[in-house]
Amino acid sequence: METIDGRHTAYGHQLTEVHIWLREELARLREDVDSYLDGAGERPRELRAHCLTFCSAVRRHHSGEDGTAFPALAERLPELRPVLDELERDHQMVADIMTRLEELLSGLSPQVDARAVRAELDGLAALLESHFVYEEKRLVTALNELDAPAWGDTAPGFLRTGEAP
Repeated sequence: METIDGRHTAYGHQLTEVHIWLREELARLREDVDSYLDGAGERPRELRAHCLTFCSAVRRHHSGEDGTAFPALAERLPELRPVLDELERDHQMVADIMTRLEELLSGLSPQVDARAVRAELDGLAALLESHFVYEEKRLVTALNELDAPAWGDTAPGFLRTGEAP
């Protein structure tokens, strides 16, 4: 587990911290799109890079959950399997929205309707917020109690923010 001020931070609390970071990044991205729509924002290429970076962070987080955390929880707490299955379905819906968003952004130029980008971001924000709240309510306690020696002294990728591998 990661330490803060020499104390261990439970995995569930780390998950909540990652969700807070992702929420903040999505809010910044939506603000960037609004600025662009108002004519005061960054060039489209910079906006596209910001969005692709965000999508990459969400994919890393979700693939880490699907490949690491969820199997560990399912093994320890089989009664969570229906919850984990539902969360994995959410991950696919999020991936679908991000694919549409990336397709829109691949052609982002003054002629592209940035309102369509904003609409996809709004849908993504609504889905992620619902997903994060449900996941936190259902999994934080279980993750806090999880002893995962295979994860070593550092948190696995799904509990990291930023570009760190």
